[in-house]
Amino acid sequence: MTGVVGYARTFFTGGEWRPDRLEPFDAEVRRFHDLLEDLARRLETGTPLQGTTNERLLQGPLSDAMTHAGQLAMLRRLFGSPVPPENFLRADIRAENLGADQPMPVAPKPGWSPDQPPPTPGRHEEIKDIAKLTNLSHKDDA
Repeated sequence: MTGVVGYARTFFTGGEWRPDRLEPFDAEVRRFHDLLEDLARRLETGTPLQGTTNERLLQGPLSDAMTHAGQLAMLRRLFGSPVPPENFLRADIRAENLGADQPMPVAPKPGWSPDQPPPTPGRHEEIKDIAKLTNLSHKDDA
């Protein structure tokens, strides 16, 4: 996600995006949110785009980031660590809050709990089948 947001920012700053790997993971999370805040500032202040249009920025790296968010949510659910489902029409989404400290869902699905039971026993096999169908390897298949 950091790479996609960093790439989007290059349409304002020029150059290429090649981030150094950060350890620990918390440092990478901070870098992502810092980049996201910088990108939002550039959009808000009307910083001129270089070599693209607003529409292409949306259909390219910004759509890619949204796709990745959905993929991560799906993978977390498959592995028994779901993110809270939320009605985004009611969500507490604010342009000025792009940091890691986000509010809990305003209107989560009734009955949802982060302590839901782990996936059913056959779920691991289902994940392996999905990986095979999409030509992905699974570490247990090696």
